[in-house]
Amino acid sequence: MTDNHHSLPARTYHEGDDTRALRDAFGCFATGVTIVTTAAPDGSPVGLTVSSFASVSLDPPLLLVCPARNAGSANLLETAESFAVNVLGSEDKDLSTRFAMKGADRFVEGDWATSELGNPVLQRALATFECRRHAIHDGGDHLVLIGRILHARYHSEDDPLLYYRSQYRGIHID
Repeated sequence: MTDNHHSLPARTYHEGDDTRALRDAFGCFATGVTIVTTAAPDGSPVGLTVSSFASVSLDPPLLLVCPARNAGSANLLETAESFAVNVLGSEDKDLSTRFAMKGADRFVEGDWATSELGNPVLQRALATFECRRHAIHDGGDHLVLIGRILHARYHSEDDPLLYYRSQYRGIHID
């Protein structure tokens, strides 16, 4: 069977190769973009951009996020009892970029509120999931943080912010 759709030969990755090729292969999968937040032990808000997010189970209600271990707030997420996952809309590219930068004053912009669990929640987020830590696993250079969803709210009329091939994208529905 011949596939004439692709004009260039496929690029490959093999274990032990430069990870750039593997990163590019992962980049072929479009993902949504989230900001995962919690409160530091002193009560100050912390958060970071995370694109590795997935639903896990409806019963019990579980999700997972996979922050990079070297991300500024990952160590606080690793020990936090609760956290919030804020799903970003198409207008939130700048917010996502700010939360991905080290040393940025992340909460200076955006309509942030504090949840009942003490986590920062973005009021305009497409969806917000408030979670208690259910489990945490070693994911190599990432943490695999599984949260039990205690509360979720969502706005279904807005478009999501997507990340595809190392660029922010929108979705166009005809």
